[in-house]
Amino acid sequence: MEKIIGKKLNMTQLFGDNGVVVPVTIISCESDVSVDFENKDIVVVGKSKGKGFAGVMKKWGFHGGPATRGQGIKGRSPGSIGSQTPGRVLKGKKMAGRAGNQRITIKGLKLVKVMPELKQVMVSGPVPGPRNSKIEIKFVESKK
Repeated sequence: MEKIIGKKLNMTQLFGDNGVVVPVTIISCESDVSVDFENKDIVVVGKSKGKGFAGVMKKWGFHGGPATRGQGIKGRSPGSIGSQTPGRVLKGKKMAGRAGNQRITIKGLKLVKVMPELKQVMVSGPVPGPRNSKIEIKFVESKK
């Protein structure tokens, strides 16, 4: 499996001959890239954007409590976190904490355009991480 290491630059869009707009992410590669990789399936690995300390509504998508009927200031709290037995919080419980800043692997993206003279590639799909973050591109065999 071939691997290219690069840096996520920014997003743009390409216009096809039939008028279809394709949103793409530009990735600057450290090594040379060849044109024969165009229109191949790839796997992209990167580090997601860090979001700092987040509550359960932002981190896990909890809905929160009711806005009326004496709820007070507990509208964004997680609610009950367990029963009386076993008398402790079980491992893996969804609670508030640091969100993001994790290694993310995204499959099924398309390498739309290769620009070997600039050492850049254009990838269609959600590339993880902020601008200027390190990205790995792995080529996989297409199952079509």
